[in-house]
Amino acid sequence: MIYDVKNETMPREELELVQLRRLRAQCERVYANVPFYKKKFDEKGVKPQDIKSLKDISLLPFTTKQDLRDQYPFGMFAVPKDQIVRIHCSSGTTGTATVVGYTKRDIENWGELMARCLMAAGASAADSVHNAYGYGLFTGGLGVHYGAEALGATVVPVSGGATKRQVTLLKDFAPDVICGTPSYALFLAETGLEMGIDIRELPLRIGIFGAEPWTNEMRVEIEKKLGITAIDIYGLSEVMGPGVAIECREVQDGLHIQEDHFLAETIDPQTGEIVEPGQEGELVFTTLTKEGIPLIRYRTRDLTTLNTTPCRCGRTTARMKRVTGRSDDMLIIRGVNVFPSQIETILIETEGLTPHYQLVVERQGNLDTLEVQVEVNESIFSDEIKSLQKIESKVMKNIKEFLGVTAKVKLVEPKGIERSRGKAKRIIDKRKEG
Repeated sequence: MIYDVKNETMPREELELVQLRRLRAQCERVYANVPFYKKKFDEKGVKPQDIKSLKDISLLPFTTKQDLRDQYPFGMFAVPKDQIVRIHCSSGTTGTATVVGYTKRDIENWGELMARCLMAAGASAADSVHNAYGYGLFTGGLGVHYGAEALGATVVPVSGGATKRQVTLLKDFAPDVICGTPSYALFLAETGLEMGIDIRELPLRIGIFGAEPWTNEMRVEIEKKLGITAIDIYGLSEVMGPGVAIECREVQDGLHIQEDHFLAETIDPQTGEIVEPGQEGELVFTTLTKEGIPLIRYRTRDLTTLNTTPCRCGRTTARMKRVTGRSDDMLIIRGVNVFPSQIETILIETEGLTPHYQLVVERQGNLDTLEVQVEVNESIFSDEIKSLQKIESKVMKNIKEFLGVTAKVKLVEPKGIERSRGKAKRIIDKRKEG
């Protein structure tokens, strides 16, 4: 089912005209109202009226997360503060927080886009949605909440944490849809079994997961342990929050981008040059309708490819491939580029291991070392030491053969990796210490 037939199935030529009109209006808005952008445009020698086609987007400056931090708290706002009805921001754990402001219209658009996403995933107004995304300054919880209400569904605003209580509510309230991070979904399944509740036996049929990179192998694991169809959703706080793109349940071949609201491009992360659809690059977004904090060519650091061919589901919007990793999450170990998702694939495909792992990077002398810490399941944990050593050797061999990097593998007991109620912490980089 398609929530907004007019905008989700628009012929590409018509869609691009809408995008161009909105892009030009957005450039005029930021140039007139955001001193940061006026300075950026002037430094590039470009004026809003120079944008005559979508290809002219290459004339415009990029925006980075650091730019948002430098303008903390309200330097990126394009409207007076009395027109801002809500503020969200990042945690600021890796630096100054990034602040995002929303006007009344921004909130309404966000709800409509999330409603589109929920319907694309297979949800309907008759469904009940268990929302395990965190509420508060994080955009996940309220983004899904408003979208479910716009769809007409019933929302159970559980938020993150209180895992045993969540399992009980899944059993007692019998929701149809669950939303949260993929790592937390696995934690819920694990906790349910400990409580004598098999989530596979509940009415739950759809899971919408995002906020952290996850592999197709993890999707298979989630579907097996929860007995649901697992759908990938994409969003980021700076651009809007959840709902920027989502897979359709019918095809699940890439995530449909809400292109009437977000202009997407992929660039070479090193040169900044635009790469063609079908080639991997860093995802860049320009917001076309946001009023509170419009962004021009925001560099997400997420790596993906774009596909502009119409989907069999009937949607004509471009699809982005599942994010393979972030350019700033990439580890360089002795000259070899390694993404956590690549190691995750190897671990999940190894019998006896769980999807709970951490990568510990240290420096010994002038050389970087990588240790992969991964939990074994209960049945393997009770095996003799030789069996565990055989698994360690197998994983080390596969990492060396497939990724070209030497890693130490450490098997830890069940529950040995700290669980998170939100985004899982995959990398511990001790090179930054001391």
